[in-house]
Amino acid sequence: MKPAWHSLEGRTALVAGASRGIGLAIAREMARAGARTILAARSLEKLEAEAAQLRQQGFEAQALRLDISDAASIQAAVNAAPPVDVLVVVAGINLRKRFLDYTREEYETLMRTNLHGPVELVRAVGRGMIERGRGGKIILIGSMMTILGLPYMVPYALAKSALGGLTHALAAEWAQHNIQVNAILPGFILTDLTQPVWARPEMQAWLRGILPAGRLGTPEEIAPLAVFLAGPGADYITGQLIAVDGGYSTCAVWPLQPA
Repeated sequence: MKPAWHSLEGRTALVAGASRGIGLAIAREMARAGARTILAARSLEKLEAEAAQLRQQGFEAQALRLDISDAASIQAAVNAAPPVDVLVVVAGINLRKRFLDYTREEYETLMRTNLHGPVELVRAVGRGMIERGRGGKIILIGSMMTILGLPYMVPYALAKSALGGLTHALAAEWAQHNIQVNAILPGFILTDLTQPVWARPEMQAWLRGILPAGRLGTPEEIAPLAVFLAGPGADYITGQLIAVDGGYSTCAVWPLQPA
């Protein structure tokens, strides 16, 4: 019998960038859905604590050190991990500056962390999926910058829009191996990293005036879609860029009221 669409029993999920925010929320939900979940990031001590807490709740979880910006660390993590059925790539950083003010070093760090490292990780894990011949799921975490533009984030936008291209092209290339590739595009999500931005009164006013949902999202509102895309209910979904953004990318609000 085919497993329930939401069940990840018997699957191993590797979540890169699982130490906090969206990545941690996804890792927790993957474990709760039955996956053997590998929480991967640089902060091994924090990951160990999170994995231990999940095990205490009766779920399968382990920690793995992974620096997405370092090729050697990526390969070492892939070598150390058990065979992966579901890969979720969340890791990334941002630096808001005027385009002309970015240094070469800053640009290269942003591209390495947000694009080149994720591509290397997808290649390494995907190779194992193809060799085992059991298919798999790859879920990339993009951004509104994957499909839209906002100022002062040009290198970040370059990297995140490239992940959209990777999603489309790789979904086509790896469909023959029964590997589905999709991307989730979070909108404006409140995390410890974004809290200082959204604490500013002018940003709160802008958000209320333009966003249909009228509020920030939470990491826990991204995680259920990742679990769905990882499971058998999404076997016929591939190459998609799916926004979870409170309507920001498709609609807007205005003050006009009908008479």
